[in-house]
Amino acid sequence: MAAIEDYVQGRSPLSPDQIHRLRELIADWQLLSDLSFADLILWVPLRKDFKSWPTGYVAVAHIRPTTAATLFPLDVIGDEISHGKRPHIDQALSSAEIVRDTQPEQMGEYLVKEETIPVMFDGHVIGVISRHRNAELMRQPSRLELNYREIAHKLYRMISEGTFPYPDAGSLFDPAPRVGDGLIRLDVNGVVSYASPNARSAFSRLGWMSEVEGHNLGEVAQSLARVKPDAQEETIAMGLTGKALKRVEIENSGGTIDFTVLPLLQETNRVGAIVLLNNVTELRRRERELVTKDATIREIHHRVKNNLQTVSALLRLQARRIEDPGASAALNEAVRRIASIALVHETLSSSRDSSVDFDDVLDNLVSHALELSPRMGELHIERTGTFGSLEPRIATPLALVVTELIHNALEHGLAEEGSALGIHATLNGRELVVTISDDGVGFPEGFDIATSPNLGLQIVRTLTENELRGELQLITDDQQTRATLTFPV
Repeated sequence: MAAIEDYVQGRSPLSPDQIHRLRELIADWQLLSDLSFADLILWVPLRKDFKSWPTGYVAVAHIRPTTAATLFPLDVIGDEISHGKRPHIDQALSSAEIVRDTQPEQMGEYLVKEETIPVMFDGHVIGVISRHRNAELMRQPSRLELNYREIAHKLYRMISEGTFPYPDAGSLFDPAPRVGDGLIRLDVNGVVSYASPNARSAFSRLGWMSEVEGHNLGEVAQSLARVKPDAQEETIAMGLTGKALKRVEIENSGGTIDFTVLPLLQETNRVGAIVLLNNVTELRRRERELVTKDATIREIHHRVKNNLQTVSALLRLQARRIEDPGASAALNEAVRRIASIALVHETLSSSRDSSVDFDDVLDNLVSHALELSPRMGELHIERTGTFGSLEPRIATPLALVVTELIHNALEHGLAEEGSALGIHATLNGRELVVTISDDGVGFPEGFDIATSPNLGLQIVRTLTENELRGELQLITDDQQTRATLTFPV
């Protein structure tokens, strides 16, 4: 879908701030469409500057109501009309006033009434909204429809006065509340003058069994809220007076209801407010379950880490009691491998999501390997690139692979003096390439990892192919030996 700039580039004097204002309007205007039971089309005048008559208009946005059938089965975005073809749009632009008293016109099988609203910002009309309603549905409106339409008229007047959309609404409309979920209309004193059937049902769910109309909304909500601190009760009551743009949540044993308060203004005077209700009981229940599940998973990782450390300590004690140097060395290698797995679980136990910051894990792996290495000397370690966050299914085998390769380089591959160990990570699209290099003597002539008796390299090959679904290359040249892993992430 094209942006507003694509339709008006070089054809309109709209500034970036004015275009941003139109975007804010489009983000909020499902509410307007539903309240007025109408299709809305946003037209931008095509002209050289704000003092010139437009040559025409281009439709940059179109919204259909969820409370009535659409009159436009096909999108009109991108359509253009010439000046003079739609007099009501011309009149709204030139007068900067809402054009309401229009005669219905036949459009296909429907008799359609069109009204036009100027979009005012910074003293200029930057667009015109055309509102299209089925005239047949307007003849015997219900009480709900009458209230919806009256509220819509007030909001359209705010658009023509430049006070809607609300400035700095931020994330107030995320997720956007819907008219059909429940609507309450407040007078200037915060008393409920109308509540839709769904709004009354929401209050019944919270335990309010009498009629809500005629009561102060803040007082009713405060009596229903399950809160302990007095300050919180005062916040609920003040937030639902209708004096300011607010989002308030009420929770008790009956459920959780989200209230979005929208003040209604006439010029600079507040003339009332509307409150949109949204039953978020199930959403909050799922959020609590996720929080509990996340905490449980982190605790499991913490306990796995502790258990691995216990196993590691037992093996280390056993290694000290064994007189056979080969058996003792094998146990110490097992301790090192277990420690690398424990580091991944330790990271997961403190992570706020299910991913592993592998760069932190690698720092610990390198430090641990150096502590165990008898050949630290003048060792120089060069690290380039970053691993970023990895899934646990990748991080655990990768930690083992990297541990084995670093240990192999420290034990067999480094020169006696001025040794250099390189660790390089590169992300190529969806593949991660990891290279561990050293400046030692390299692999012996005719070396084949598939037939090598080295357990560490067999572990590396098996994990790379089976767990990481990747490839391993071992290369020795005149300058260094490189082990390169390539696997999808």
